[in-house]
Amino acid sequence: MAVRAFIAVDIDDPEVRKKIIAFRDAVAASGAHVKIVEDENIHLTLRFLGNIPETLIDDIYDVMRSIRFKPFKIRVSGVGCFPNINRPRVVWVGVTEGYEELKRIRDELERGLRGLGFRPEREEFVAHITVARVKSGRKREALRKVIEEFQDFDAGEMVVRYIRLKQSILTPRGPIYRTLREVSAED
Repeated sequence: MAVRAFIAVDIDDPEVRKKIIAFRDAVAASGAHVKIVEDENIHLTLRFLGNIPETLIDDIYDVMRSIRFKPFKIRVSGVGCFPNINRPRVVWVGVTEGYEELKRIRDELERGLRGLGFRPEREEFVAHITVARVKSGRKREALRKVIEEFQDFDAGEMVVRYIRLKQSILTPRGPIYRTLREVSAED
């Protein structure tokens, strides 16, 4: 059986999460046609895997366990859109401090996953936390205004202690994420 999966860092610091949710709610209040990310689903994707056979879960877990990292801080700050503010598809919160360590972990994951037959990601890694997906151009100007108002956004720092293999179960009300495997930092 296939499982829709990704490897992520959960945003589990309550204060950081609260500030991200406040920005997300401001995006929703703009009236723009967006699908917001539910509170419990706020995370930073290291690698989207897509639909994978269940038989690969333990092999992916082995790749995750091969990566050595100590607990490290990230600063969650800045906001933006992919591909850009004029044609927004995804609204996100950025990561400034700790970016290099996230990228190192992501690059090691990428090497290990290639050995399991995964194709390399086409896009350059940009550490970000998706808060909303833009569904149409409705009220795009209002959305732009909110993003500009939050240009100096800073949700604060949190310590990354885990990377998790997550399952995404798609439902009509939105995805439900379930942790399949977890790797913790070496203290």
